[in-house]
Amino acid sequence: MVDSHTKTFFGQNTGIIVSSFSRTDPFTFIHFFKRKPDGTWEKPSSKEGKSIKFSLEEIVMILRVLNRQTPSWDSQHNYKDTTTSISFNWEDEETEALWINIGKYSKRLNLAQIEIFRLLLSHILQEKVIHSTHPKKIEGKSKSKKNLSLETIETIEFKNPLSEVINVNVNESINSKIIDDGTSNINGSIVGETGKAFLIKFENNEEWIPKSTIKNHTIIQNANSQNFLIDNWILKKLNLIS
Repeated sequence: MVDSHTKTFFGQNTGIIVSSFSRTDPFTFIHFFKRKPDGTWEKPSSKEGKSIKFSLEEIVMILRVLNRQTPSWDSQHNYKDTTTSISFNWEDEETEALWINIGKYSKRLNLAQIEIFRLLLSHILQEKVIHSTHPKKIEGKSKSKKNLSLETIETIEFKNPLSEVINVNVNESINSKIIDDGTSNINGSIVGETGKAFLIKFENNEEWIPKSTIKNHTIIQNANSQNFLIDNWILKKLNLIS
Protein backbone atom coordinates (compact mmCIF):
# COMPACT_ATOMS: atom_id res chain seq x y z
CA MET A 1 0.00 0.00 0.00
CA VAL A 2 1.48 3.35 -1.05
CA ASP A 3 1.64 6.29 1.34
CA SER A 4 0.99 9.08 -1.17
CA HIS A 5 -1.21 9.75 -4.22
CA THR A 6 -1.03 12.30 -7.04
CA LYS A 7 -3.38 12.60 -10.02
CA THR A 8 -3.57 15.37 -12.62
CA PHE A 9 -6.71 16.24 -14.59
CA PHE A 10 -5.91 18.41 -17.62
CA GLY A 11 -8.26 20.50 -19.74
CA GLN A 12 -7.70 22.92 -22.58
CA ASN A 13 -7.05 25.90 -20.31
CA THR A 14 -7.31 24.68 -16.70
CA GLY A 15 -5.92 21.72 -14.83
CA ILE A 16 -6.09 20.35 -11.31
CA ILE A 17 -3.73 18.16 -9.29
CA VAL A 18 -5.10 16.03 -6.44
CA SER A 19 -2.34 15.27 -3.92
CA SER A 20 -2.21 13.27 -0.71
CA PHE A 21 1.34 13.23 0.63
CA SER A 22 0.72 10.86 3.53
CA ARG A 23 -2.19 8.69 4.62
CA THR A 24 -1.57 9.94 8.18
CA ASP A 25 -2.36 13.56 7.20
CA PRO A 26 -6.03 14.47 7.90
CA PHE A 27 -6.25 16.56 4.73
CA THR A 28 -5.80 16.46 0.95
CA PHE A 29 -4.54 19.17 -1.40
CA ILE A 30 -6.19 20.15 -4.69
CA HIS A 31 -4.07 22.52 -6.78
CA PHE A 32 -5.55 24.54 -9.66
CA PHE A 33 -3.52 26.01 -12.50
CA LYS A 34 -4.20 27.75 -15.83
CA ARG A 35 -2.69 28.07 -19.25
CA LYS A 36 -1.03 31.49 -19.58
CA PRO A 37 -1.63 33.84 -22.56
CA ASP A 38 1.77 32.80 -23.98
CA GLY A 39 0.66 29.15 -24.06
CA THR A 40 2.70 27.99 -21.07
CA TRP A 41 1.12 26.61 -17.90
CA GLU A 42 1.26 27.98 -14.39
CA LYS A 43 3.75 25.94 -12.38
CA PRO A 44 2.79 24.68 -8.91
CA SER A 45 6.52 24.27 -8.20
CA SER A 46 6.85 28.05 -8.66
CA LYS A 47 3.91 28.65 -6.31
CA GLU A 48 1.67 29.64 -9.22
CA GLY A 49 -1.99 28.74 -9.33
CA LYS A 50 -4.22 28.13 -6.32
CA SER A 51 -3.88 25.40 -3.67
CA ILE A 52 -6.64 24.42 -1.25
CA LYS A 53 -6.11 22.09 1.71
CA PHE A 54 -9.35 20.13 2.11
CA SER A 55 -10.14 18.57 5.50
CA LEU A 56 -11.70 15.13 5.89
CA GLU A 57 -15.07 16.76 6.51
CA GLU A 58 -14.78 18.76 3.27
CA ILE A 59 -13.79 15.61 1.34
CA VAL A 60 -16.97 13.95 2.64
CA MET A 61 -19.06 16.83 1.27
CA ILE A 62 -17.30 16.67 -2.12
CA LEU A 63 -17.96 12.92 -2.28
CA ARG A 64 -21.67 13.51 -1.61
CA VAL A 65 -21.75 15.42 -4.89
CA LEU A 66 -19.58 12.89 -6.76
CA ASN A 67 -21.81 10.06 -5.50
CA ARG A 68 -24.85 12.00 -6.77
CA GLN A 69 -26.37 12.29 -3.31
CA THR A 70 -26.67 16.07 -3.67
CA PRO A 71 -26.59 18.31 -6.77
CA SER A 72 -23.99 20.74 -5.41
CA TRP A 73 -21.81 21.81 -2.52
CA ASP A 74 -20.77 25.41 -1.85
CA SER A 75 -18.45 26.65 0.85
CA GLN A 76 -16.16 29.48 1.94
CA HIS A 77 -12.64 28.22 2.58
CA ASN A 78 -10.74 30.28 5.15
CA TYR A 79 -6.96 30.17 5.43
CA LYS A 80 -5.11 32.81 7.44
CA ASP A 81 -6.54 36.11 6.13
CA THR A 82 -7.79 34.72 2.81
CA THR A 83 -11.33 33.53 2.05
CA THR A 84 -11.91 31.49 -1.13
CA SER A 85 -15.30 30.58 -2.62
CA ILE A 86 -15.62 26.88 -3.45
CA SER A 87 -18.33 25.04 -5.34
CA PHE A 88 -18.80 21.58 -6.83
CA ASN A 89 -21.93 21.26 -8.98
CA TRP A 90 -23.35 19.16 -11.79
CA GLU A 91 -23.74 20.81 -15.18
CA ASP A 92 -27.26 19.41 -15.66
CA GLU A 93 -29.62 16.68 -14.52
CA GLU A 94 -27.77 14.06 -16.59
CA THR A 95 -24.83 14.35 -14.11
CA GLU A 96 -22.28 13.54 -16.79
CA ALA A 97 -20.25 16.74 -16.39
CA LEU A 98 -19.05 18.36 -13.16
CA TRP A 99 -17.95 21.96 -12.62
CA ILE A 100 -15.38 22.72 -9.91
CA ASN A 101 -15.04 26.42 -9.11
CA ILE A 102 -12.28 27.63 -6.78
CA GLY A 103 -12.00 31.41 -6.66
CA LYS A 104 -11.15 32.55 -10.19
CA TYR A 105 -10.41 28.99 -11.34
CA SER A 106 -13.04 26.78 -13.01
CA LYS A 107 -12.56 23.20 -14.20
CA ARG A 108 -15.04 20.97 -16.01
CA LEU A 109 -14.65 17.21 -15.58
CA ASN A 110 -16.12 14.75 -18.05
CA LEU A 111 -17.74 11.46 -17.08
CA ALA A 112 -14.52 9.39 -17.10
CA GLN A 113 -12.61 12.03 -15.13
CA ILE A 114 -15.45 12.27 -12.60
CA GLU A 115 -15.36 8.54 -11.93
CA ILE A 116 -11.57 8.51 -11.47
CA PHE A 117 -11.82 11.57 -9.21
CA ARG A 118 -14.58 9.90 -7.18
CA LEU A 119 -12.70 6.62 -6.77
CA LEU A 120 -9.49 8.43 -5.84
CA LEU A 121 -11.11 10.62 -3.18
CA SER A 122 -13.04 7.64 -1.78
CA HIS A 123 -9.82 5.66 -1.47
CA ILE A 124 -7.90 8.58 0.08
CA LEU A 125 -10.69 9.23 2.61
CA GLN A 126 -10.86 5.59 3.60
CA GLU A 127 -7.09 5.48 4.15
CA LYS A 128 -7.01 8.69 6.15
CA VAL A 129 -9.93 7.78 8.40
CA ILE A 130 -7.93 4.71 9.44
CA HIS A 131 -4.38 6.04 9.58
CA SER A 132 -4.70 9.74 10.45
CA THR A 133 -6.79 8.94 13.54
CA HIS A 134 -4.37 6.35 14.92
CA PRO A 135 -2.37 7.54 17.96
CA LYS A 136 1.29 8.10 17.15
CA LYS A 137 4.16 6.95 19.32
CA ILE A 138 6.17 9.64 21.04
CA GLU A 139 9.62 9.98 19.52
CA GLY A 140 12.54 9.50 21.88
CA LYS A 141 10.64 7.43 24.45
CA SER A 142 11.86 4.02 25.46
CA LYS A 143 10.09 1.15 23.71
CA SER A 144 9.37 -0.33 27.13
CA LYS A 145 7.14 2.62 27.94
CA LYS A 146 3.67 2.37 26.41
CA ASN A 147 1.34 5.28 25.82
CA LEU A 148 -1.97 5.29 27.61
CA SER A 149 -4.20 3.58 25.03
CA LEU A 150 -7.59 4.76 23.85
CA GLU A 151 -9.08 1.56 25.27
CA THR A 152 -7.68 2.46 28.69
CA ILE A 153 -9.02 5.99 28.45
CA GLU A 154 -12.49 4.70 27.54
CA THR A 155 -12.69 2.34 30.54
CA ILE A 156 -10.70 4.00 33.36
CA GLU A 157 -12.63 5.70 36.17
CA PHE A 158 -11.21 9.21 36.14
CA LYS A 159 -10.83 10.32 39.73
CA ASN A 160 -8.12 12.88 40.44
CA PRO A 161 -5.76 11.24 42.98
CA LEU A 162 -4.04 14.56 43.63
CA SER A 163 -6.22 16.55 45.99
CA GLU A 164 -3.36 18.83 47.01
CA VAL A 165 -1.31 21.28 45.01
CA ILE A 166 1.83 19.55 43.71
CA ASN A 167 5.11 20.87 42.37
CA VAL A 168 6.04 19.44 38.99
CA ASN A 169 8.81 20.00 36.46
CA VAL A 170 7.51 20.48 32.95
CA ASN A 171 9.08 18.57 30.06
CA GLU A 172 10.93 21.23 28.09
CA SER A 173 9.48 20.02 24.79
CA ILE A 174 5.94 20.92 25.92
CA ASN A 175 4.77 24.52 26.03
CA SER A 176 3.14 24.45 29.48
CA LYS A 177 2.44 26.69 32.46
CA ILE A 178 1.74 25.23 35.90
CA ILE A 179 -1.39 26.54 37.63
CA ASP A 180 -1.62 26.43 41.43
CA ASP A 181 -4.77 24.27 41.43
CA GLY A 182 -3.33 20.95 40.28
CA THR A 183 -3.62 21.77 36.56
CA SER A 184 -1.30 22.89 33.77
CA ASN A 185 -1.93 25.18 30.81
CA ILE A 186 -0.63 23.42 27.68
CA ASN A 187 -0.82 24.52 24.05
CA GLY A 188 -2.01 22.03 21.44
CA SER A 189 -4.64 21.27 18.80
CA ILE A 190 -7.43 18.68 18.55
CA VAL A 191 -6.83 16.11 15.79
CA GLY A 192 -9.25 13.37 16.89
CA GLU A 193 -12.18 12.74 19.23
CA THR A 194 -14.25 10.00 20.85
CA GLY A 195 -17.15 10.35 23.25
CA LYS A 196 -14.80 10.46 26.24
CA ALA A 197 -11.47 11.80 24.99
CA PHE A 198 -9.69 14.21 22.64
CA LEU A 199 -6.60 13.26 20.64
CA ILE A 200 -4.48 16.37 21.18
CA LYS A 201 -1.38 17.19 19.14
CA PHE A 202 1.23 18.89 21.28
CA GLU A 203 4.51 20.32 20.01
CA ASN A 204 6.29 16.99 19.45
CA ASN A 205 3.69 14.27 20.05
CA GLU A 206 0.02 13.33 20.24
CA GLU A 207 -1.88 11.87 23.20
CA TRP A 208 -5.45 10.85 24.04
CA ILE A 209 -6.62 13.13 26.89
CA PRO A 210 -9.84 12.29 28.79
CA LYS A 211 -12.41 15.07 28.46
CA SER A 212 -13.07 14.88 32.19
CA THR A 213 -9.50 16.02 32.89
CA ILE A 214 -9.73 19.12 30.66
CA LYS A 215 -10.98 22.09 32.64
CA ASN A 216 -11.49 24.60 29.82
CA HIS A 217 -14.92 26.20 29.73
CA THR A 218 -14.70 26.41 25.91
CA ILE A 219 -13.09 23.93 23.54
CA ILE A 220 -12.55 24.84 19.88
CA GLN A 221 -12.98 21.54 18.06
CA ASN A 222 -10.79 22.02 15.02
CA ALA A 223 -7.12 21.85 14.11
CA ASN A 224 -6.34 25.38 15.35
CA SER A 225 -3.82 25.75 18.16
CA GLN A 226 -5.35 26.57 21.53
CA ASN A 227 -4.59 26.34 25.25
CA PHE A 228 -5.85 23.42 27.33
CA LEU A 229 -6.16 23.51 31.11
CA ILE A 230 -5.45 19.86 32.01
CA ASP A 231 -5.19 18.00 35.33
CA ASN A 232 -1.58 17.37 36.33
CA TRP A 233 -2.22 13.77 37.33
CA ILE A 234 -3.10 12.68 33.78
CA LEU A 235 -0.18 14.66 32.36
CA LYS A 236 2.13 12.81 34.77
CA LYS A 237 0.56 9.46 33.82
CA LEU A 238 1.29 10.22 30.15
CA ASN A 239 4.83 11.42 30.97
CA LEU A 240 4.05 14.87 29.60
CA ILE A 241 5.26 16.39 32.87
CA SER A 242 7.36 14.92 35.65
